[in-house]
Amino acid sequence: MDIQEISDRLEIADVIVRYADAIDSRCFELLDDLFTPDAVIDYTAFGAPRGDLTSTKVFLAKVLGAHERYCHLLGQSMITIDGDVASARTACHNPMVLRKPDGSEHLYVCGLWYADRFVRTESGWRIAERVEERCYLQGL
Repeated sequence: MDIQEISDRLEIADVIVRYADAIDSRCFELLDDLFTPDAVIDYTAFGAPRGDLTSTKVFLAKVLGAHERYCHLLGQSMITIDGDVASARTACHNPMVLRKPDGSEHLYVCGLWYADRFVRTESGWRIAERVEERCYLQGL
């Protein structure tokens, strides 16, 4: 592994982490710096839509707005680089808290993998396609 590949891997890993942080902090506008403008984002494994970045940000704000809290816990990432394109598959465990009508909290958990296709741009590595692959959904 040469210095360029190490640098690429670190940049790609940073994009993956910054995605989780943008979602968990509800700063959906930060996704503009992580995805290509023509990115395809597929959340259908959990019954959500497949769409472009703009429609995905609207969807996330609406759906996650109903949640009190949530926290992406990222696991290992398998990253493969081929020139100016790359792929990554990243494990994620995501506990999520909903507020029930009686005021109590309901915790459920999602387990998934993010299957990503990256491209190198003038601004660095960006996600061109993200597909969620479902592992489990417990408690919902």
